[in-house]
Amino acid sequence: MGLDGNDDWSPIAAEWALRWGGFARPAQLAILDAAGPVARLLDAGCGSGELLRLAADRGAVVAGCDPSPAMLAIAARTAPEADLRMAGIEALPWADGAFDAVTAVNALQFADDGTAALREVRRVLAPGGVVGIANWAERARNDIDALEAAVADADDEPVPTDPPTRLAGGLEALLERAGLEIVAAGLVEAPWVAPDADALVAGVLLGEDEATLSVLGAELLDAAAPFRTATGGYRLVNHFRWALGRVR
Repeated sequence: MGLDGNDDWSPIAAEWALRWGGFARPAQLAILDAAGPVARLLDAGCGSGELLRLAADRGAVVAGCDPSPAMLAIAARTAPEADLRMAGIEALPWADGAFDAVTAVNALQFADDGTAALREVRRVLAPGGVVGIANWAERARNDIDALEAAVADADDEPVPTDPPTRLAGGLEALLERAGLEIVAAGLVEAPWVAPDADALVAGVLLGEDEATLSVLGAELLDAAAPFRTATGGYRLVNHFRWALGRVR
């Protein structure tokens, strides 16, 4: 989810939650497992609320923020016990030391300044609190990037290069620059499954208009052929990097 205060997500919130809402679960579970029992947790960029649900089921009192009101509405159904507020990560509307853990999964990259955002996260953490962050690993580790490369080629656009936070050690370096001590880090497999060709195109080209779907859909399906299953669906194996840091 975007954390920069811009509501680019509300128009596609329901579709995103349907296609992608549970996708980052392996990374979410890795962070929660590494963090251990947590009394109070904030998920920054909570999207449709899946991490909140996981943390609440483990006994945490949960809160979440997101700049998208439509995403927050979905999160309220996913985790009705959560304290949900519309906000970006650079200005969290909670008091100093309010949480024992803050998470930002597939979200921190949308902040204007990741290091400044993590300093704001530190403000709302109690002494000894932890920060768990995660995002996509480098493109070479993600089947879906073969599809995105095909779309970029069809649009005559370059394929973006991997930013440092997608590479090994990048998330740890970001946490350390914010003055956090690395507790744990890892790489997890995150498969994405589309039940049929229509779902694949809709998921990869999320938010595009019908004309774009029509033009790029055939290119996308050609690129997806190696990932088609015996039942006519598609399974793409991807990876997330994650890291957990503690307030010194």
